[in-house]
Amino acid sequence: MSTISIEESSSPKKTQITEVAVESDVESLNYSTENEKVDYFYHEKRLSSALKARHIGMITLVGVFGTGLFLSSSVSLSTAGPVGMLLAYIMVGLVIGANQMCIAEVSCLLPVTSAYVKHAEHFVDESLGFAMGWIDIYSSILPGELSAVAVVMTFWSDLNPAIWITVYGLVVVLTNVYNVKWYGEIEFFFGILKILLVVGIVILGLVIDLGGVKGQQRLGFHYWRDPGPFAEKFTTGSLGKFAGFWKCVSSVVYAYGGTQAISMLAGETEYPRRAIFRAAKRVFYRVFTMYLTTVFILTLLVAYNDPEIANPNGTAAGSPFVIAMKRAGVRVVPHIINGVVLTSALSAANLGVIKASRTLFALATKKQAPSVFLWVNRHGLPWVGVTLACLFLSLCYMSVTNSASNVFNYFQNVSSSALLFNWIVIALNHIHMSRALTAQGYTRKDLPYTFYGTQYASWFSLFFSVLFLLTGGFANFIKGNFEFSSFFAAYFVIPLGIILFIGWKFFRKTKYLKPEEVDLKGLFADIQNTPEPAYPKLKGWEYITLLWG
Repeated sequence: MSTISIEESSSPKKTQITEVAVESDVESLNYSTENEKVDYFYHEKRLSSALKARHIGMITLVGVFGTGLFLSSSVSLSTAGPVGMLLAYIMVGLVIGANQMCIAEVSCLLPVTSAYVKHAEHFVDESLGFAMGWIDIYSSILPGELSAVAVVMTFWSDLNPAIWITVYGLVVVLTNVYNVKWYGEIEFFFGILKILLVVGIVILGLVIDLGGVKGQQRLGFHYWRDPGPFAEKFTTGSLGKFAGFWKCVSSVVYAYGGTQAISMLAGETEYPRRAIFRAAKRVFYRVFTMYLTTVFILTLLVAYNDPEIANPNGTAAGSPFVIAMKRAGVRVVPHIINGVVLTSALSAANLGVIKASRTLFALATKKQAPSVFLWVNRHGLPWVGVTLACLFLSLCYMSVTNSASNVFNYFQNVSSSALLFNWIVIALNHIHMSRALTAQGYTRKDLPYTFYGTQYASWFSLFFSVLFLLTGGFANFIKGNFEFSSFFAAYFVIPLGIILFIGWKFFRKTKYLKPEEVDLKGLFADIQNTPEPAYPKLKGWEYITLLWG
């Protein structure tokens, strides 16, 4: 980790940075065309800066730990088997870890709202930022998670789902319409609940597996031996086992979704560079460690061919954790897990509103969306974008009727492949930033914060993200397995991205930026003009804040 110190340096490049720093605001602006200059940081200063590193970390954490772990893990286990499932989580975890390093480094250099959208146009091509921004809005504005709330509530109630959509829709609105700090504190609380739940599940799972429950034998690695470490999918033998593993990989990708939210609110964070860097380090370690530990325990508790996990119904009743706990006689756990799944769905719905509204704000700063989305209230909240995102929550009522629900689900599921599109763009942003640094005589030591080896991690993340996207719907190409909804969800984002990219490039005549054309001087000047103090060293009881800070 290193911090830019322009005043003390005598290198030619840093002398140029000092000269830029004393120029007027107009001269240090970034621009999208020769005749149109737009200041990235002017609009950012109009937003609230109420969030801290602990908020950013927990917002990211609650965006990751949700239905993918607590509910969808049953599908993953039945598809790949215990070892196949564990390997899938390790593989995807390494890819998302590399991606996290990429977005953190670029965001620390250019910490702005809806960061990777702005990064794409600053380091690559304005058209890429435009395409990524509108795909993000599209995938965020469809309120699929709020629809999931109604399903989760059927665990306790048989009331009409429209009632729960209305009740919890109001909760989402109230969470987002006042102050971003209010949203941050709510998500921080939900994050603490999830950490406690995961720790509790791991401890209970170990007790059950080791024979600590009266009347139940020690399980050990019994289910790894019988029915076996890998499940077969689509065919038999080694090919069937690999197909099951790769199908599971496609599912696990979306279980890790939400990690890119770490820089979504950079413009509303106090000292964003240091906050993003700290959160990036700690969030990945927590997510990777907690996911692998929890999944490992899960593979010991339930067999992959158990009939109860084959067809989950979307509530805690189909969770493999719940099935294991019920068989062990721990009856309160299903209600606890369902309650936390409920908070997970609400957190994801909140994150959808945040992503849509902030991306609209980011696009509006570059005149890629109406300027009305730049309006903020006295608390620095972009209320117009929030209002529009909240209005789209009413689409959830389509899920109440079967005919409308089918159409709604087709488009809603595109958000899954949009996640991979995000990862690809994030990796491209870092690769182009690195090329620009080299071309203009800078080194990685000039960056405000760095991770070891990220220049290689970006290529690693790009390769596997593209591979995951292209093979995400491979099952549809197996004879007798084609499903339009699955094919649509897996691949629609590809033509959508191409159309948006080419359309904006044709309309605005945008230019692909060569490495030497990327504006780095203005970014390093901003680092000098807005220095951030280092975090004080932890002492005594303060080490407990490592759990959330």
